[in-house]
Amino acid sequence: MNVSWDILKLISDPTRLRLLALLSREEMSVAELQDLLGMGQSRISSQLALLRQAGIVTDRREGKKAFYSLRPGLSTKQLALLRAALDAVSDLPVMIEDRESLDRILQKRRRTQEQYFNLIAGRLGKNYCPGRSWEAIGHLVLRLTPAIRIADLGAGEGLISQLLARRAKQVWCIDNSPGMVEVGTELARKNNLENLTYKLGDIEKVPLPDKSVDLAILSQALHHAQHPQTAVNEAWRILKPGGQVLVLDLNEHAFEKARELYADVWLGFKESTLHGFLKRAGFIKVEVNAVAHEASEPNFTTLLASGLKSGRTKPESV
Repeated sequence: MNVSWDILKLISDPTRLRLLALLSREEMSVAELQDLLGMGQSRISSQLALLRQAGIVTDRREGKKAFYSLRPGLSTKQLALLRAALDAVSDLPVMIEDRESLDRILQKRRRTQEQYFNLIAGRLGKNYCPGRSWEAIGHLVLRLTPAIRIADLGAGEGLISQLLARRAKQVWCIDNSPGMVEVGTELARKNNLENLTYKLGDIEKVPLPDKSVDLAILSQALHHAQHPQTAVNEAWRILKPGGQVLVLDLNEHAFEKARELYADVWLGFKESTLHGFLKRAGFIKVEVNAVAHEASEPNFTTLLASGLKSGRTKPESV
């Protein structure tokens, strides 16, 4: 095939040249091209088929719609021929009109999106949005984990740590259940996470050295502790100066069955109580916020508490 000669023959047709002028600016659907050019679907589709067979345009399917654009891999000679042809007719009234119509279609696209997001402004987090889930957002955020040393205290099987370990330098999972440690260790092995280590131990007496980690996490673990303040003090002890603690736990509630169903020792904590735990341990810049509320009974609310370790050498006695 003489590529240059065939392109010249293809673009000698005014309709095909108009199509190429539009597709050189924007990917468009057949329906949009019909609306813009005022032509029937069969005519436009047949011309696009010729351009596609020649390798000048490419198409993609999205549901029932077909979208066309210039093929990205066109050679320098092919592009030069197309540009020369398009430049030669760019001042014709029909080409000017096509460009103006294209601008109107693109503005219509933008307005449609703007109207939708204006309509749901303030409600985006409350309404269903395809693909927007806390699981997906969590995976995205966890990719931001820097190369630090982390202790997941009361980790259980360590589902959070399994994700953190893909970016962190070292992750220690501490749990007092031999079964949890065994299961977690096997998961780490299966996932080839050599920097993820499970250790049997109590969050009130963490088997890690002083100032050995950059981040300490207590995720739904503190309400299982016999002495929550002691567990928070331990988090302070193992953190390096400037390190951070994150506590994810339940707000105070009255669901007594939690003691039997989930082996809970405490029925959650008030925001002020969590704040006090961190402050007494020696943490600074302490913040406590409600981050989730379950719609179904017993309507648990989850609190997130955070704090930074200052340069103090010893937490206050309790």
